[in-house]
Amino acid sequence: MAKKKEVSVEEKLRALYDLQLIDSRIDEIRNVRGELPLEVEDLEDEVAGLQKRISNLNEDVANLETDINNKKLAIEESKGLMKKYDEQQKKVRNNREFDSLSKEIEYQDLEIQLAEKRINEFKAKIAQKNEVIVATKERLEKQEKHLGHKKAELDAILKETEKEEKLLLEKSEEFSKSLDEHLFSAYSRIRKKVKNGLAVVAIERGASGGSYFTIPPQVQLEIANRKKITIDEYSGRILVDAALAEEEKEKIDKIFS
Repeated sequence: MAKKKEVSVEEKLRALYDLQLIDSRIDEIRNVRGELPLEVEDLEDEVAGLQKRISNLNEDVANLETDINNKKLAIEESKGLMKKYDEQQKKVRNNREFDSLSKEIEYQDLEIQLAEKRINEFKAKIAQKNEVIVATKERLEKQEKHLGHKKAELDAILKETEKEEKLLLEKSEEFSKSLDEHLFSAYSRIRKKVKNGLAVVAIERGASGGSYFTIPPQVQLEIANRKKITIDEYSGRILVDAALAEEEKEKIDKIFS
C-alpha cells in the first residue's frame, strides 16, 4: 500500500492563502450584489401580500353585494306578503282577524325597514372597502415597478458575475479539499470571526495585514521560514510572509486571467 505523501507546512500555508484569495474574490462579487437579493425577496413578498389583500377585499365586496341582493329579495317578499294581507283584510269576518293581519302587515313593514337599514350599512362597507382597494392597487402598482427595476438590476449583476462566481466556488472547494479537516475548520472559524472574512493575511511593513500592531523580528523570521503556522496574537489571523503572498497572488491571477 502506497504511503500517503506528507504535506509540508509551506504547502499548507500556500493552500491556505490560495483559498483566502479565492474566497475574497467570491466575497467581492457578493458585496457588489449587496442587499439586492434580500430587497428583491422582500418586495416579492410585499407584492404577493398586496395582491392577496386585494383579492380578499374583492371577495368581501362580492359577499356584501350578495347580501344586498338577498335583502332586496327579502324586501320584495315582505311587500308581497303585505299586499296579500291587505287583500285578506278586505275579506275578514271580525275585528280579531283584522287586527291579526294588521300585526302581520306591521311586522313585514318593520322587516322592510330593517332590510333597508342593512342595505345602507352594506353599501357603506362596500364604499369603504373600494377606497382601500384603490389605495392598495396604487401601492401595488408602485411596488411592482420598484420590484421590476430591482430585479433588472440584480439580473444584470448576476449575468455579469455568474460565470466567474461559479468558477471561483469550484476552485474554493478544490483548494479546501487540499487542506486537512482540522486546518480547514480553523480557517473557516477565523473567517467568520474577523473583519472582511480575511483569515489569512500577509505581513506588510512589519505588521499583520490590516493591523497596526508590529510583529517582533524573531516572529517575522519564523513566518518567513514557513516551518509552522503562526497566528497573530492581536487579530487572530493566520500569518504568511509577503514573498509567499506575492507568489500565490500571481498564480491565482493567472488561473483567472
